[in-house]
Amino acid sequence: MKIKWLGHSAFQITTNNYLKILIDPFISNNPVAPVKVEELAADLILVTHGHQDHFGDTMEIADRTGAAIIANHEHSVYLSKQGFEAMGMNIGGSTKVQDIKVTMLNSNHSSDMDFIEDICPGGSSCGFILTMENNRKIYHSGDTGLFGDMKTVIRDVYQPDIALLPIGDLFTMGPEEAAIAAHWINPEIVIPMHYNTFPQIEQNPLEYAERVEKLNPNIKVVALEPGEEYEE
Repeated sequence: MKIKWLGHSAFQITTNNYLKILIDPFISNNPVAPVKVEELAADLILVTHGHQDHFGDTMEIADRTGAAIIANHEHSVYLSKQGFEAMGMNIGGSTKVQDIKVTMLNSNHSSDMDFIEDICPGGSSCGFILTMENNRKIYHSGDTGLFGDMKTVIRDVYQPDIALLPIGDLFTMGPEEAAIAAHWINPEIVIPMHYNTFPQIEQNPLEYAERVEKLNPNIKVVALEPGEEYEE
């Protein structure tokens, strides 16, 4: 399994069976993206919410690659009207794509669709748990602040092994809150995201790693550069 950070909250996950999953593929307007949109391969695209820096290039990539799209119900309706085959889900639901189980979880954020000219409601924002072929679990929180489900439902019920958490502050958790989130969730690995894309969300991931270590030295923080991979 490989987890490649594409900058901001965008990731490409390649499973052991070579399924390629994109999450929040914000590429063409992402100043730190290490690839071009036309270079990305995808079998499945997951969208956490309707903001343009997350919905990103979903439609362009799906149109070129034929990738399936999973999003909340409201976004799936919008995508269907644009001619795409999208699977709508809602909080707490799960589905299987080949050998991968996709579960939609709550996040604490807004989700109106601001990538279209007339901003319209976009349902609830979300995160995802991916249960891989070997039962390893990856949690992508989406944009979120700190919320109590991290300490109970996400930790106790879903028990992720790897957590992808925002640390940029202003629009999401900052480093202090994200360190508490890591401690509450208690994964083996944390990969920080949603930082250093723009000046407003500049952060030092090494300082974040120090905060996490003080709270829970059993958690390993893996700070990637855009284009780098974590593999196991």
